[in-house]
Amino acid sequence: MSGLALLGVWAALWAANVRVARSAIGSWAAPLLFGLTLLILWEMATRLFDIPAVILPAPTSIAVALTQNAETLRGDWIQTVFKGAFGGWLMGCAAGIATALLVARSDFLRRGLLPVGNFVAALPIVGTAPILVMWFGFGWESKAAVVVVMVFFPVLVNTVAGLADTTAMQRDLMRTYGAAPRQELRYLKAVAALPFIFNGLKIATTLALIGAIVAEFFGSPTYGIGFRISTEVGRLNLPVVWAAIVVAAITGSLWYGAIALLEKRLTFWHPSQRGRA
Repeated sequence: MSGLALLGVWAALWAANVRVARSAIGSWAAPLLFGLTLLILWEMATRLFDIPAVILPAPTSIAVALTQNAETLRGDWIQTVFKGAFGGWLMGCAAGIATALLVARSDFLRRGLLPVGNFVAALPIVGTAPILVMWFGFGWESKAAVVVVMVFFPVLVNTVAGLADTTAMQRDLMRTYGAAPRQELRYLKAVAALPFIFNGLKIATTLALIGAIVAEFFGSPTYGIGFRISTEVGRLNLPVVWAAIVVAAITGSLWYGAIALLEKRLTFWHPSQRGRA
C-alpha cells in the first residue's frame, strides 16, 4: 500500500508539472514545482518506508537541523566560501586570464604552458589537497591554493580559445584601420573572448566550491563546510551533514547564476544570448 500511495502521488504531481510547464508561467514555475515534487516524494518515501535517518534523513529533518545549526553553518560558510573558495576563485581566474593574454601572443608559451596546465588539471584533487595543506597550513590559505590550482586551467583554456576566435578578415580590417596591437586586443580579441571567458568563470565557480570543501577534509580549523561534513559523518549526524550540503548547493547555484546574469548583460550581442528570456 505504501508503494501504491507513493506512486499515486507521483502520478498526480507529474500531471501537475506537465500542465504548469505548458502554461504561460512555465518558464519559472515549472522548475519550482519540479523541485517541490522531489521534496514531497522524498519526504513521503522516508516516512512510508521508515528509512533510517542514518541512510537518508527526511527533508523536514534537514530543515530542522539547518534552523538549529544556523549560526554554526554561517561560520562554516564564511570560512569555506568567502575566504577559501571565493578568494581562490578570484586569484585563479585572474591568473588564468593574465596568462592567457601572454599565451595568445606567443606560440612558444602556447606549446609550453598548455601541456603543463593540462597535466596539472589532470592531477586528482584528493592527491594535491593534502600536499597544499601541508605547504600552506590549516587556515583558509591552503584551501584558496587548492582552488587556484583547480580553476586556473579551465579559465586559461577558455580564454585562449576566445582570443583566437577571430577571423582573418576581422584582423585584416583592424590593420587596415591602423589599429595598434593593443587596440586590436581591446576592441576585437577581448570582445570575441568574452563568451569563452564567462564559460570558464562559470565552470570555475563549481570547481572552486568543490575544491575548498574537499581541501577541508585534509586539515581545517574547527569550522568550515568540509570540516562540518566530515565531523558530523563520524558522529552519524546525517541531518546536519545534509544541511551543510544544502548550504553549499544553494551557494553554488547563486554564484553560478550571478556569473550567468553578468554574462547576459555583457554579451547580449552574442548569438548564444539571443532568444533567452
